[in-house]
Amino acid sequence: MFLLRDINPLSLKLLNRIYRKSRHHQVRQRAHFLILVSQNVKNENLIKIFKFSYKTMYNWLNRWENEGMLGLYNKPGRGRKKTFNSAQSAQIRDWVKLQPRQLKQVVQKIKEEWCINISTETIKRIIKKSMSWHRMRRGVSGKPDPIEYKEKKEKLSELKQLEDEGKIDLYYLDESGFCGIPCVPYGWQDIGEYLSIDSRKTKRLNVLGIMNRQNILHAYVSEQTINSDVIIACIDTFFAVVERPTFIVVDQASIHTSNAIFDKLEEWKERGLTIFELPTYSPKLNLIEILWRFIKYQWLEIDAYSSWQSLVSSVEKILKEFGNNYVINFA
Repeated sequence: MFLLRDINPLSLKLLNRIYRKSRHHQVRQRAHFLILVSQNVKNENLIKIFKFSYKTMYNWLNRWENEGMLGLYNKPGRGRKKTFNSAQSAQIRDWVKLQPRQLKQVVQKIKEEWCINISTETIKRIIKKSMSWHRMRRGVSGKPDPIEYKEKKEKLSELKQLEDEGKIDLYYLDESGFCGIPCVPYGWQDIGEYLSIDSRKTKRLNVLGIMNRQNILHAYVSEQTINSDVIIACIDTFFAVVERPTFIVVDQASIHTSNAIFDKLEEWKERGLTIFELPTYSPKLNLIEILWRFIKYQWLEIDAYSSWQSLVSSVEKILKEFGNNYVINFA
């Protein structure tokens, strides 16, 4: 393709910068188009890449010939009329919330409701100011009873106050597992490239933790399954550090509410340790859940998954150094 206004090396460098950095989609498209023209890409291929007509292609060429770099930008008061008004854009965002992983279904919905054909890229441009593509979180399978949740939350606040006053000790107990299949974390990566993390089937490393808000952790690590008998043995061992009335917060997992645990409650209470059961479906009230997230998504390095022994060593190191090199602010 012959251009009267030559795309010299300096112009090409500037076009590449605009293509990478401009905030405006149309400007990036036009810069990209000119870069490909300078590489002698055929007209039919350009039309396939940019999905425009011959008329649009020659309009872009004419703007380059007549205006140079200024031709990349829309003049004030010009530009394509918005496809959707503000009410329609809000409706599109609501549809996306209903189908957060299936923009093609939103495209179909728009076609059915408004007889407008658009692409998923158009939807992304509409929603990107208020929405972003990021990892979802696992949720619990149900909701707590609102009355019980309110009562337990208030009681837990009272226990925290007593702990702050030095009258009791308050701990949180839970279990978590680690294996060679990693929880995939976020991390800075070159655009268009993805860091891979080794993943392999391994044994499961189980950890039972008893933690307080001062970052004191008593951890029990085993490759064996953690059951009620293990929990009883760990709590009996934990009595070595009990110096004042102590409460241990637990969820209602079956291993925490079994007959074997129930039979120990009165004995533990007489010795100064009370088990405080949270309502069902209330993981946010058990602060040790935060510890497991920090370990899996922030503190475990990528190379920890290179082998079983490396994983075990890395987890044990974090557990051992929690409170010193690894700290969480529970304020």
